Amino acid sequence: MTSSGHRITIGPADGPVRVERDGEPVAESSRALALHETGCPVRLYLPPEDVRTDLLEPSATRTYCPFKGTASYWSLPGRPDAVWAYLDPKPEVAAIKGHFCFYGPDGT
Repeated sequence: MTSSGHRITIGPADGPVRVERDGEPVAESSRALALHETGCPVRLYLPPEDVRTDLLEPSATRTYCPFKGTASYWSLPGRPDAVWAYLDPKPEVAAIKGHFCFYGPDGT
């Protein structure tokens, strides 16, 4: 997808992805999607079947991206709004629908 110099591409991640919190696995996937977006770090989106959703607490936080749509957030113990997903993304990024993305330990 390209719009006035803004570009988003989505494809398979380069390898397996593991997300840990305090040394415990929160998610592990060999099916993660890598989203490359102009001006942003690469983000890895993991299918919900590969995420320990029992550890996620829904948040009231919502953000809007004109290119992807509205993101919903979840918290991990001690990490508010650490995870997000686009439950109804724009058609151009439909591949990430319902996939979870995690902020890194430093909040980025």
